[in-house]
Amino acid sequence: MWGPKKLYGKLFKGVKRSTVVVGADGKVAKIFPNVKAKGHAEKVLEYVQGLKH
Repeated sequence: MWGPKKLYGKLFKGVKRSTVVVGADGKVAKIFPNVKAKGHAEKVLEYVQGLKH
């Protein structure tokens, strides 16, 4: 996703990190916007494991 970001007080356009989980039916099941790397994989894994197969 492309959008405004802030770094050292300056505003600029850049890539925003986000994760989209797609269900078995091909539909978007969940969107995790503006994610941070630390702990994110665990959160996504926990969500995916809770989905019905």
